[in-house]
Amino acid sequence: MTEKKAILLSGFVGLIAALLVGIGEFMLHFDPLARYGDGFAFFGAVSQDRATLGHFIGLLSAPFYIVGAYHLYLMLRPANEVAARTAGLAMAYGCVIGTVWIGSRSMAAELVANGSIPEQLALYTLRYESLLTVLRGAILIVSGIMIWLCLTGRTLYPRKMAILNPIFLIIVSFALFFTVPSVGKYIMPIALNVTYFLIFAASLIIASKLPE
Repeated sequence: MTEKKAILLSGFVGLIAALLVGIGEFMLHFDPLARYGDGFAFFGAVSQDRATLGHFIGLLSAPFYIVGAYHLYLMLRPANEVAARTAGLAMAYGCVIGTVWIGSRSMAAELVANGSIPEQLALYTLRYESLLTVLRGAILIVSGIMIWLCLTGRTLYPRKMAILNPIFLIIVSFALFFTVPSVGKYIMPIALNVTYFLIFAASLIIASKLPE
């Protein structure tokens, strides 16, 4: 397999991962009332069947993000091997932690549906919500390296790709939720998946124009 084919294939797998995990997480998290700032209240809108289906779609699809991390590494590698590998590994590690977190969400929905006591939710928060700190740290590393390397002009991306980094796109998602909630409420529950979908989509368009 040529390097271009490896780039395109890994990018496509990353794109599909973002799509499928996004579908699964949407089923797990979407609340028409958008109660995302009120603890676990949004789970009140999630039925048991919806949570179960979302659980399997999201959990079984999330590991494919690791292939997408390899795609990002290949696209950044010409600028700096060590930094590109660090970004790829950080994204892959974050995705592993994120997979564990997604696997817990259907049970969180069940706790809420069964009228869980505060101590149970506090324990869930300690064991699983705390993992989001690790995921956010990984996203910061990926974003910082991506901005730096893209701006050097030596990656396979044009310099303007630096703007399409995870942190910036997540901030846009949050801004959209607060400024246009009628639209943002559909993006907020799956902000990271929307972010990676946009990144992989743009990356594939750029990669398709690379020489063989």
